[in-house]
Amino acid sequence: MPKTMLQKVWERHEVVAETPDTPAILYIDLHLLHEVTSPQAFTLLGKRGLSVRRTDLTLATMDHSTPTRTEQVFGGAPIAVDSAARQVRVGVE
Repeated sequence: MPKTMLQKVWERHEVVAETPDTPAILYIDLHLLHEVTSPQAFTLLGKRGLSVRRTDLTLATMDHSTPTRTEQVFGGAPIAVDSAARQVRVGVE
């Protein structure tokens, strides 16, 4: 029977197979981050004295809190929503 795309990707990344008692362990070869929860995650890593293990496989984008109003994007106007401005500011620090 042909395999689905998910089955093919899963099998190529499976390190330890699932058992009735434990979930499978997968190798994650790309980490995608965004600005909403990433600042909290990096703060927690710092508090625990940890760092990002594979920075070469970690990509971040600001996509939830970035402005869409033309004057904010191109005109230098500040982000109007304070919580969004904080998320973007922390995301680039």
